[in-house]
Parts: sequence; C-alpha cells; structure tokens
Amino acid sequence: MKIGIVLETKEPEKAWNAFRFGVASLKKGHNVSTFLMGEAVECEDVTDEKYNVLEQMKLFDASGGEIIACGTCLKSRQKEGNELCPLSTMNDLVELVETSDKIVSF
Repeated sequence: MKIGIVLETKEPEKAWNAFRFGVASLKKGHNVSTFLMGEAVECEDVTDEKYNVLEQMKLFDASGGEIIACGTCLKSRQKEGNELCPLSTMNDLVELVETSDKIVSF
C-alpha cells in the first residue's frame, strides 16, 4: 500500500509520532512519503528531551521513506531544502494525494 503522511506541525510529540508511524508502516512493507508544510518544515530544528524528532526523521529516511518539504513554507522561513527534506511544490502534494492509497494527517 502507498501511504502519504501530511505533517503540518513541529510540535515535538506529534511530529515524532508521525515519523514513528511512518517507520512502522515501512517495516510492514508499505511505501511511505511525507509532505511537510507550514511549521512542519522546521522539524529538523526541533529539540526536545523526550521526543527526538530528527532521530525519527533520519530513521524514516534510512528505512526507505521519502520526505519532501513545501518550498513556499521553507522560503517564508528563510530556509532551503536539503538532502533529508528536499524542496517541493503544491503540485508534489497533489501528486502525493492522487497516488496514495491512504493519507494520514498530523
């Protein structure tokens, strides 16, 4: 199954759980892509003693998940895409929704 995750928050516990869900889905053999939009494009910078978001993002990536980040959202925060979270567009989000069997939003 192809699962699309739309993440719109950088709240540590929610972002951490979104990527944990992604990792669990990948381990079950699903194809998983995550689109970061709004404040979620800042997830790599989140520091929290209890919820290590960046660690889960890296595990998701290493497990074969795809992460893409809204270019407009990045630019509005004077950020750029990078290897872990490449810059994308709304058309990429539309394609993610069109090609996914299920969409989960956090």
